[in-house]
Amino acid sequence: MGISVSRISLFRMALLAGGALAAASTAQAQDAAAEPQIAAEDSVPEDAIVVTGFRQSLQAAINVKKNAVGAVDAIVAEDIAKFPDQNLAESLQRIPGISITRDAGEGRSITVRGLSSQFTRVRVNGLETVATSTDGASANRDRAFDFNVFASELFSSIVVHKTAEASLDEGSLGAVVDLNTGNPLAGKAGFTAVASVVGTYNDLSDYVGPRLAGLVSWRNDAGTFGASISAAYQKTQVLELGNNTVRWSQARFDSVDGTNCFTTPNSGGSYRPSAACDKAALAFHPRIPRYGTIQHDRERLGLTGSVQFAPTDSSKFSIDGLFSRFNALRDEQYGEVLLRSNERSINVVNPVYDANNTMVSATLNDAWVRTEHYYRKSKTEFYQVGGTWDQDVSDSLRFTLLGGFSKSNADIPIETTMIFDDRDAQGYSFDYTDMKYPKLTFGTSVTDPANFQLAEIRDRPSSTENRFKTVQFRTEWDVTEGFTIKAGAVWRRFNFDAEAYQRDTAVCGNGGLDRVLGTITCSPSSAFGASAVYGIPVTAAMGQLLNIGNAGQPAGTTTSILVPNLDATTALTKLYDRALLPDAGNIRGVQETTKGGYLQFDGNGELLGLRYALNAGIRYVKTEQSSYGLVSGVQATVERAYDDWLPSANIAFYPTEDLIVRAAVAEVITRPTLGSLTPGGSADGFNFRVTSGNPFLEPFRATNYDVAVEWYFAPQALISVAGFIKDVASFTQSSAISEATFAQTGLPVSVLTPSSPAALNPALLSQPIWTLSTTVNGTGAKLKGVEIAAQIPFKIFTEGFLGNFGIIANATFIDSNADYTVQGPATVPGGALVNLVRSATLANVSKQAYNGTFYYDDGRFSARVMGTYRSDYHEGASGTGNVLEGYGSMFNLDASMRFKLTDWVELSVEGNNLLDTYRYRYTDIDAKRNYENNHYGRNILVGARFKY
Repeated sequence: MGISVSRISLFRMALLAGGALAAASTAQAQDAAAEPQIAAEDSVPEDAIVVTGFRQSLQAAINVKKNAVGAVDAIVAEDIAKFPDQNLAESLQRIPGISITRDAGEGRSITVRGLSSQFTRVRVNGLETVATSTDGASANRDRAFDFNVFASELFSSIVVHKTAEASLDEGSLGAVVDLNTGNPLAGKAGFTAVASVVGTYNDLSDYVGPRLAGLVSWRNDAGTFGASISAAYQKTQVLELGNNTVRWSQARFDSVDGTNCFTTPNSGGSYRPSAACDKAALAFHPRIPRYGTIQHDRERLGLTGSVQFAPTDSSKFSIDGLFSRFNALRDEQYGEVLLRSNERSINVVNPVYDANNTMVSATLNDAWVRTEHYYRKSKTEFYQVGGTWDQDVSDSLRFTLLGGFSKSNADIPIETTMIFDDRDAQGYSFDYTDMKYPKLTFGTSVTDPANFQLAEIRDRPSSTENRFKTVQFRTEWDVTEGFTIKAGAVWRRFNFDAEAYQRDTAVCGNGGLDRVLGTITCSPSSAFGASAVYGIPVTAAMGQLLNIGNAGQPAGTTTSILVPNLDATTALTKLYDRALLPDAGNIRGVQETTKGGYLQFDGNGELLGLRYALNAGIRYVKTEQSSYGLVSGVQATVERAYDDWLPSANIAFYPTEDLIVRAAVAEVITRPTLGSLTPGGSADGFNFRVTSGNPFLEPFRATNYDVAVEWYFAPQALISVAGFIKDVASFTQSSAISEATFAQTGLPVSVLTPSSPAALNPALLSQPIWTLSTTVNGTGAKLKGVEIAAQIPFKIFTEGFLGNFGIIANATFIDSNADYTVQGPATVPGGALVNLVRSATLANVSKQAYNGTFYYDDGRFSARVMGTYRSDYHEGASGTGNVLEGYGSMFNLDASMRFKLTDWVELSVEGNNLLDTYRYRYTDIDAKRNYENNHYGRNILVGARFKY
């Protein structure tokens, strides 16, 4: 007989899987002491198959999936530790239906069944939380969970719930992910110590860094007291090399192939239509074409601790703690031409256009050449403390009291950019015939300091903080054999607070260093006058030479460029002594309090001779939100409340012992994105856009339908097919309200970034080019998909050497559609962008995703090769007339080899991103114009694991 799912919660099943691993003597850091943080049964099921090594972890994960009523997938300790995963996101991508997005070459967030990380809730040891880090632009200021904060070695199991249950926390349209750390009472009696020492080499940065992990655990002979501590440390340096454009746009130029486009050259006058000028004005050209380097220095430290006390067979108390620190330095250096907002003074020669209305190549005179050096220092700290009391009141009644708090800070104390300009350069050419690998050539020297002036200085420190407090009470009552009632209540408070400041300025004319240090700002004539000296003349001591290295550039591309030296230029301008000014659009916060409860009925038995297990119930939740932001410099607070009744049902039929048919239906919600909920807004003086928040956004609400067939035809073997439909009633989207002058917005000029074109040129404020937008509840959408998975050990077909091989593979196919209100291209030269409705797939949804692992394991030597593929997908609204933007398809290849030297020493060689795959980001879903195309190098890991 199978396990009675009415008597054992899914968390306890995860514990059984982890406990089986703990009992085995495999050389892994988690095996003996790091188990899921949930109460466990005392024995392993009678029909459990005892295996060891990697195969054991596969069997344990299958047990979790098989014994659940709903759609569940799991990864257990050894499986996590024995792949070349840099963090949890990369571990999760092996689960069917999960894809990841990458930052600096490593996984950061996940997409589950086509829905982005915004729609996934994450719990650590049963407590919902948010971990926040920084990406290429800023800190994560939303509900999404950043998995790159944590090393994979810290966790004993990952359980992914793809269908909802009344007893499962609400807030997910995609999935609930449980991350579980130590459970010392599930380990063996006595003292256990495990250590892992690995060296990581990146072939692009030519850097070797340490990756260390260790665990110490102790449990008394009686099994009533246990404690464990684990730690993981990693330091890496990665180079990101490639090119980008910062989107494409339309604009009128000064002249095209000798035809003057205005009545006066360079500035002023009126536009003179002509075939050449109109064609250039309506075509899309790169806004900031450039090659450059980005260096990522990262340091990750994680600590976990667990203490458990079980004074009787019916009582258990657990206290668990988790700490993670993630420090990152990001150093960007670029050589570029700033076409953005400067087209009016640029002369275009020999433009070439493609069928997508793209100016793919041209030569530019009077071009605004710019080199820049950007540096950001960030620090993320996450900690959580939780406690659990599991109590059996009687043989049929039990409860769990769970509580705790977590806090995640992402601080950016330094975010500095220094800029050199040469604003009348001749002979610059770009060629995007090969959109991924353009040829960019400067016609004048970009290594001679005499050609440049220090033109802009910027610093934008910021901080983001997330806090969770949770108290939860759960009960289970076995009414009769095969029928259980579950009920519970929860109180949770989530606080999000963000602050951002700036000390940006443009350096004023005639070498005016005193103007930088004083309070005088640049006048329009100083910044844009034809004969004005616009900054501080550059000397050799103020700069440093950039070599773009192997960035995929074709022959003829300029590869050596003078960029600002940060130490010299920040000291010269006394940048960090300047007063900080508030960034009004990013001083905001949300407090969200949820109160609710659930009632669920679990049952199993036989119906017309067919075994079944089911759960059905309803969850009630009331959400109280209070959001604040700056409106015209004054803090405004908006409060609201709403409630939801969320019914759900899961049923599993067992035609045979090895065949399971599942079905589920549920009403689900995801609360609106934090960035859209706060009042106030921001003004973008570079793209001429004013964006306001909407505190009255309704949550995403959907009805989910799921069905699956699973065949467990042999030990460690599985073939499954699952279908799902997500009928979403409403998706939020950015909506352009109108175009107007900046004065008509009612905002003060002080909200503009001082170095932006709009702040430097007041004439732009009176032009009706400003797009006013906000976030609204749009129309609904439907997502349909199929998951196919197979886990096949060859030993079911043959013995001996060939029987040690096996395959793990899955594929996900998704069909989705939604309507987006976007701004498309202007149809007349210099005219406004045109509002239109575009149908496309849901944002962040790939139509296909594949994942395959081919492995060999004979108990002493093991080897694995893993490939992951994700088809292209868009992220949503773009800008400057481009319709939606996103990422191209991507394939990654990883590998691992391990050899058990003795029972307590294991050697390993692993490889990550072995093909050095480029990441291509596009703007405009039809033209697929280059946004960026970068690569990060291969990572090779060599190390050893020790166990005592």
